[in-house]
Amino acid sequence: MPVYIALLRAVNVGGTGSLPMAELEAICEGLGFSDVKTYIQSGNVLFRSDEAEKTVEERLDEALGKTMGKRPGVMVRSRKELDGIVANAPFPDAKPNFMLVYFLPEKAPGDALATIVAPDGEEAKLAGREIYVHYPNGSGRSKLKLPALKTGTSRNLNTVRKLAEMAAAMEGKD
Repeated sequence: MPVYIALLRAVNVGGTGSLPMAELEAICEGLGFSDVKTYIQSGNVLFRSDEAEKTVEERLDEALGKTMGKRPGVMVRSRKELDGIVANAPFPDAKPNFMLVYFLPEKAPGDALATIVAPDGEEAKLAGREIYVHYPNGSGRSKLKLPALKTGTSRNLNTVRKLAEMAAAMEGKD
């Protein structure tokens, strides 16, 4: 049974979309997902399901919408995809916590970076359903403007690595 990693948008960030991770686990189990595990309080959940990725994504987003009052947005990836995201991370000199991976619901258009405004020297690279952004001064005070990021959710490279490790450990149990 495949292992999926679901990344929730706008959950437990900046005081909006509060969702205890125990409740997220219960929602996933209620949907019939198995081996459910969460990681940190920012809406990361790993689980097994025989359903297709898009079906899992839609069902979880719908269930969360009923609980939270509106759909937060859910991006689902496989362990193999996360491994590729980590392996192909650009900006080799960037600190991992200063490089964010924005997970998008679908592949970004080829010109998604054309409108970037990066006053603090931020760099971005498009990679399918992800956009990597290096924030040389950190993301907290950045004035970066990149409309393509609005529909996605971000995790720093350390978090992506940890989620990939957790998924690999789950797959190793097969």
